[in-house]
Amino acid sequence: MKRFHALMCAVVLAAVAGPAGSADIPLDQRRSGYADLGRDTKAMQDDDTSNPASLGVQDGEALWSQKAGTAGKACAECHGDAAASMKGVAARYPAFSPARKGPIDLEQRINLCRTENQKAEPLAFESRELLALTAYIGRQSRGMPIVQSDARLTSAIDAGRKLFTQRIGQISLSCAQCHDDNWGKQLASSLVPQGHPTGYPIYRLEWQSLGSLQRRLRNCMIGMRAEPYAYGAPESVELELYLMWRARGLTVETPGVRP
Repeated sequence: MKRFHALMCAVVLAAVAGPAGSADIPLDQRRSGYADLGRDTKAMQDDDTSNPASLGVQDGEALWSQKAGTAGKACAECHGDAAASMKGVAARYPAFSPARKGPIDLEQRINLCRTENQKAEPLAFESRELLALTAYIGRQSRGMPIVQSDARLTSAIDAGRKLFTQRIGQISLSCAQCHDDNWGKQLASSLVPQGHPTGYPIYRLEWQSLGSLQRRLRNCMIGMRAEPYAYGAPESVELELYLMWRARGLTVETPGVRP
């Protein structure tokens, strides 16, 4: 039923948006989806004792100090106190990887550390462990502004922008038609947000669990009856990078809560 509702919403937005091209939201008008939350949901995010994502953060803290792989190393052995060493990290990811000659997101960076330094198997996308570590690292940047200024990422940001503005799926709808052209409008009982990734991994009440930005993007694509990009695919990371660049200046909220 939820998927049918999402599909019908997409059809309505396609009709509303029309054929006109999308325009970037001016920086001084950009706002986190947090601003549109109801009072109770805001209170849930603001209070770590009530935020259900805090359990994932606690799991991540335990994993941070847990030895892994044949190297028998813990993250803490290389990086020390995460509150100091990881401060600001989530605010600048996806980041450029010299080894891959392109962007990687935070989940991929964690797995590279596991395979290269801990000699451990990579964690599966959307696994409890990977989400927990990502949320714990992201928590160290809470309140810091998102920064995307690495010139080496310019072409990847442009590729992500193209994906964001490209019509896809059987409905022939783009991300930009919803989140650039129609944000702030009421659609059925929901307000269309600008779609900034300020709180990921987030606890989504609909999911009843933590989830990554890429999971949310895949949900949107399925709602538009398009083939979603695979987790970790270049397109997924480029789109994630563009969204972080688009949200530059907004602050990290991880772990966020959304409906």
